Amino acid sequence: MELIQTIEQWAWIGWLVLILVFLVIEMLTLDFTFLMLSIGGLAGLVSDLLGAPIWLQVIIAAAVAAVLVLLLRPPLLRRLRRGEDPTPSNVEALIGIGGVVVSSVSAHAGQVKLANGDTWTARTEAGDLEPGVRVRVSRIDGATAIVRSDSPDPLTSAPEGPLA
Repeated sequence: MELIQTIEQWAWIGWLVLILVFLVIEMLTLDFTFLMLSIGGLAGLVSDLLGAPIWLQVIIAAAVAAVLVLLLRPPLLRRLRRGEDPTPSNVEALIGIGGVVVSSVSAHAGQVKLANGDTWTARTEAGDLEPGVRVRVSRIDGATAIVRSDSPDPLTSAPEGPLA
């Protein structure tokens, strides 16, 4: 019984430590989740200072944090991300980019030079591609570009020029 009284007597220090830890984590993540948790901790601290028992402090802190995470965090994130650059970067920027086969590309190996000037190891999803064939990147698998032919299929395309 004395342990519970000691915990209740010094709970305000626990709340302060919890709030500070959540704020430090929030500064590292910038995701608003830990900010909402720290505000919930602040509600727990206020309830402690008003004389609420420890179990009620925890319930109040959890309820305030849950409400803030569910109701306040989504609009804050939308507002924060409103000015972001929508241009894809890194691997996402390579999907759909054109290129030319440098050395024969098969289902196992090959090389392509992409339109951005990079030379990548490549594989094809179907068939083999000879040097000089135009390709388009379908996806990236590790450090290998999976490509498909960008040239029209001679069997399905209409002939160019007048018919003889």
